[in-house]
Amino acid sequence: MGMDVDAFLRRLAQELRPRAEESADLLLRRLAVDMPELWEHEELAALALEETAGHITRFLDVLEERIDVAEAEAPAEALEVARRAARRGVPISGLLRTYRLGHMTLIHLVQGAAARLTDDRELMNAASMRLVEAAFGYVDRGSEQVVAAYQEERDRRLQRRLLLANEASRRIGTALDTARTAEELAEFGTEDLADLVTVDLLDSLLHDGDARPPAPPARTPLLCRIAQRSALDDDADLPVATGRTHTYPAESEAARALASGQPRLHHVSVPASGHHSALLLPLRARGNTLGLAQFLRRATAAPFDDDDLVLAQEIASLAAVSIDNARRYSEERTTALTLQRSLLPQRAVEQSAVDTASRYLPSGARAGVGGDWYDVIPLSGARVALVVGDVVGRGLHAAATMGRLRTAVRSFADIDLMPDELLTHLDDVVIRLQREEARDGGELSATCLYAVYDPVSRLCTLASAGHVAPAVATPPASGGVDATWAVGFPEMPIGPPLGLGGLPFETAQFELAEGSLLALYTDGLIQCRDRDVDSARAALCDALTDGPDTPEEICDRLLAAVLPSDRSDDVALLVARTRALDPGHVTTLDLPSDPAAVAGARGHTADTLTAWGLEELSFATELIVSELVTNAIRYGKGPIQLRLIRQSTLTCEVFDRNSTSPHLRQARTFDEGGRGLLLVAQLTERWGTRHDREGKVIWAELALPAEADGALG
Repeated sequence: MGMDVDAFLRRLAQELRPRAEESADLLLRRLAVDMPELWEHEELAALALEETAGHITRFLDVLEERIDVAEAEAPAEALEVARRAARRGVPISGLLRTYRLGHMTLIHLVQGAAARLTDDRELMNAASMRLVEAAFGYVDRGSEQVVAAYQEERDRRLQRRLLLANEASRRIGTALDTARTAEELAEFGTEDLADLVTVDLLDSLLHDGDARPPAPPARTPLLCRIAQRSALDDDADLPVATGRTHTYPAESEAARALASGQPRLHHVSVPASGHHSALLLPLRARGNTLGLAQFLRRATAAPFDDDDLVLAQEIASLAAVSIDNARRYSEERTTALTLQRSLLPQRAVEQSAVDTASRYLPSGARAGVGGDWYDVIPLSGARVALVVGDVVGRGLHAAATMGRLRTAVRSFADIDLMPDELLTHLDDVVIRLQREEARDGGELSATCLYAVYDPVSRLCTLASAGHVAPAVATPPASGGVDATWAVGFPEMPIGPPLGLGGLPFETAQFELAEGSLLALYTDGLIQCRDRDVDSARAALCDALTDGPDTPEEICDRLLAAVLPSDRSDDVALLVARTRALDPGHVTTLDLPSDPAAVAGARGHTADTLTAWGLEELSFATELIVSELVTNAIRYGKGPIQLRLIRQSTLTCEVFDRNSTSPHLRQARTFDEGGRGLLLVAQLTERWGTRHDREGKVIWAELALPAEADGALG
């Protein structure tokens, strides 16, 4: 019986072989009814007849030649269909279902042919059993090979997708620049995916000037072609030039994709450029549409498929986030820089102690605006305060914190605090800001250098809170043309940065010759990756040694000589040339702690004002001196000293060794005293008290007459 069955199956295979293609066509018609979705993919449908005929032929080989089913190889067309199905995203379950349906249909076809060759029921039953067994074995074997080919293609495409996506994340968004990011998207897209890539952004996005989310695009929004790149030489002349604005027709696929925010795979040809396949990719980030990227292929390349759409969408999404980051950063940087510049001194303050020039340079675009600042603050007694500081951090918060600290420094300077005391109070301000903003210690920090120069004594008193020491250039004593300047950095204690609390600040003091230079700066001037600080400090000294130019020229020379080419930090620079008050513009009188001394103080004042040609100020000045000296004798502690200073204003100062400050109060109608300081306040432009280690000074300033020469001699 066994031989008869084998012979019968060989005969059956020979009988069916000439009609293999006809049988394949019949099988396909039945599959098309049960699984119409497979015929939606034209390239799969085109291979289906060839694949099915190959399967029938291979199965007939198994029957005729008694090939072991376990060793049977699926036809090459079947493996190609599996690969193409993987590329198209057809589920493997759908592909295997065609095998099951095809298997059943093939058995029915073979059984029908077998019934026409014999009426021997026993032979027919035996042959049917053998047929079913072989068919199941062949389908199982073929399914294994098809699944392996499908998975291999899926793995290959997934690996390619992951590699390209990883490469895109490395190469797109390298700079916080909108146009450059768009160019990187176009460059990357034309290397391995498309023949042409165009990138359009909403024109309103480029000109709104704020960081608010862009408005939803209109039906036909105005777009700006921000970047485009072609992999082919014949794509040089494109309809829209880079940098030009345009719109898409309302009913176009591009307009629909932009309005819906959904990516589209479009196979209709694009007449203007000859492309036959396009991926339309809305650029969306954080729920907002920023623009549209188009990936296009020419007819010479295979059309895009669903996998290409998924990959391109991932790349476009990455680029959209980078573009949005660049947009937000650019707008925040512009805002922070505007705030920073508005908080710095807008013009030189009127004072006669030093000639100054300053520069502020924000860091490079990627680093962000920092919190560097400088200031020049006129003080009582013809003195001036020079300040430079640096808030740790970047952006709006650093700029705003800088403004708060600068305001605090000015407030403390107004009450004439000594440098170390001022930094102590400023340290308290930073600690309070930390608590108010719920920041851990060290998250909000700053450095500050506060220096006070007195043109009368030519003493410079300064203290540092974690800030670099200034450079000091002293003119040569001989004054000759070839004489060299002495340049160095003063020996001074550097205290802790602001915000640590509990640690003291110390004051240093040194005398400066008239015409000396002080260069105060933040560490962005001397710190960079490719140069050590000592080399930068040496370059700074060399630049200060070059000659007695104006402070403006010295600022430019310092920046040209010292500024790092690849700096990543802000730079604040303040250059001051010291002036000395002519001894003839200062007079000092020591007074005993005796009420009778008041008359002598008044007489000395009258004589001095006559010598200075300020007789018209005598009445008011004598009255002020009388009140201040009387106040020092009555409430202070000797010795007492009167000092008159003529500079841009007339300053009266009375020193005593009592540290208690006087207070302005409103005297009642019948009070015999309490009106002295009120009178002083009414007669002067400003008045106040300052303290030093030995006591206090009460001072008052009067404006000079318009015709008086208040310049330093």
